[in-house]
Amino acid sequence: GGGGGKAGSLKDKLDGNELDLSLCDLSEVPVRELAALPKATVLDLSCNNLISLPSDFCSLMHLVKLDLSKNRLQQLPLDFGRLVNLQHLDLLNNRLVTLPVSFAQLKNLKWLDLKDNPLDPVLAKVAGDCLDEKQCKQAAVRVLQHMKVIQSEQDQERQRKLQAEREMEKKREAEQRAREAQERELRKREKAEEKERRRREYDAQRAAKQEMEKKTKKETVQTRKPASSSRPPQLPRHKHSWSRSVLRVLLLVLLCILCTLAVCKLTELRHQPLCISVNTLYEDVVAAVQNHKALQNLLHQNSQQ
Repeated sequence: GGGGGKAGSLKDKLDGNELDLSLCDLSEVPVRELAALPKATVLDLSCNNLISLPSDFCSLMHLVKLDLSKNRLQQLPLDFGRLVNLQHLDLLNNRLVTLPVSFAQLKNLKWLDLKDNPLDPVLAKVAGDCLDEKQCKQAAVRVLQHMKVIQSEQDQERQRKLQAEREMEKKREAEQRAREAQERELRKREKAEEKERRRREYDAQRAAKQEMEKKTKKETVQTRKPASSSRPPQLPRHKHSWSRSVLRVLLLVLLCILCTLAVCKLTELRHQPLCISVNTLYEDVVAAVQNHKALQNLLHQNSQQ
């Protein structure tokens, strides 16, 4: 029949609060039917063919005493610790090597038998033997203590990992912020450089434009009649040409005098009245110059004495 029939048949096996399902050739636990019998706080599943327990087995929180001896269990569910009301647990003669860390939460456990399991050496040593009531009670206390230490270490390790991850995340965020700041700085610099370049171009264009305007103005001034405003700068040139003309006139006069002298000295004209006057004047000048030289020499000698 269906699940209901099974639940009915389980009810038939219920004796007070004890449910005996030993020697039933079970290869799996009828969890749903057991959950429907919260009165069954003592459950015997010994001498069956159980290889594993389903994870929903841990919802049977009403269990106080559980016998799983002489099965083929290789491990217990990870959340086995949910069976917090469990006081007595028999796991004799299975294939268990370790216990789940959640085992540390079975705070009411008073009695435990782990004999005849291929236990991890450390766990085997902690559990010790369970040949009498006292030893089985000691096993429960010591294994619980041991599992609590493991749980604490795992919690610490998890915390360390979490902390490390958080720090890594912080570091990554800081690096990201630094990168973004660097990129912002770079963009800012590039913008500034671009602005500077454009300003230089603008200045160069402006200078070229001004140069062109100056050139054009100069050409215009040269082609037009000199305006009154542009007269002052040309004054030096007029001055210059005027002094050159004076020099030319002086040279010409000098040349005329020399020519006249030459004519009056060397040609037949020297007996003419004009030439006589010229020659006399020339001799007077020469005499005057010589007198002047003689006077200078005399003065020079006097000053030396």
